[in-house]
Amino acid sequence: MPRPPEPTRRAALAALGSTGALAACDRRFLFNAHARELPSRPREVVQVIDAQPTIEGAGVHLRRSLGSRALPLLDPFLMLDEFHSDRPEDYAPGFPSHPHRGFETVTYMLEGAVEHRDSLGNHGHLGPGWTQWMTAGHGIIHSEMPVHEPSSTRMWGFQLWINLPAAKKLVRPRYQDVAPERIPEVAVDDAAVRVVAGEVGGRTGPVDGIVTAPQVMDVRLGARGSVRHAVPATHNAFVYVYDGAAELGAGRAKVGAGQLAVLGPGELFTARTTAGARLLSFAGRPIGEPVARYGPFVMNTDDELRQAVDDYRTGKLIELPGG
Repeated sequence: MPRPPEPTRRAALAALGSTGALAACDRRFLFNAHARELPSRPREVVQVIDAQPTIEGAGVHLRRSLGSRALPLLDPFLMLDEFHSDRPEDYAPGFPSHPHRGFETVTYMLEGAVEHRDSLGNHGHLGPGWTQWMTAGHGIIHSEMPVHEPSSTRMWGFQLWINLPAAKKLVRPRYQDVAPERIPEVAVDDAAVRVVAGEVGGRTGPVDGIVTAPQVMDVRLGARGSVRHAVPATHNAFVYVYDGAAELGAGRAKVGAGQLAVLGPGELFTARTTAGARLLSFAGRPIGEPVARYGPFVMNTDDELRQAVDDYRTGKLIELPGG
């Protein structure tokens, strides 16, 4: 008998009784020293997903690509949301206090700002260009609320969820708040690449100690630009185009703004564009374990999910073993 569809984070939190809720160019590539060192097997696009509008948190309008019915997960990646609006009513409700257990969340801001507070007493301000990598582990209760910037009403950013293996699901929560000046930007072929995690063009991103060894990059290409960079053959990979349009792989599959492209096997990411493009490139080592998820909890079994729900209801979610 098929398993019923999983509830959204919003519905799951309502069931828990929470007062808050969640939350490509026509020219040849340049063959320089960088190119000669690259592997030769390009990753081709095997699936393209249109991001779908949805509402999460206390009423935040966003678009979801990964974590949708069309693409429930891509091990180790669980979800990718884009929030992008000039209308405060689309994002002002924010994500009031809500729990997480068993995975990691990555917030990447382009414009606007978010205030973060949690049950451990942490507080942070994530403005344009900031990244926050939060390992929820054993459990955390936090809020993410937009901050009004007098100079602009635009809010634009992304949230990515990444799974943790069973052995790491109950680790102590950890934050890596990364200011824009700590994220290196490197020229790779015709692209300007911000390296959040992993290594590209001889530069390593500031996020470290992540079990899935992720590669996370923000790639900006001008008109008639192209880029190639190595991707570990062991990793699953995908690309999300958030502005313009790109052609990916040797097959030059066209991917436009608001679309996610799943990449097949290989060791080389290639992209080119006619009029310019901005995109996020992700790769991570798959975990290969069962995934059981319910709203803000991601575990390996249904029994573990029930325990997470019970721990949240009884106040034990944020109680770490051994104090």
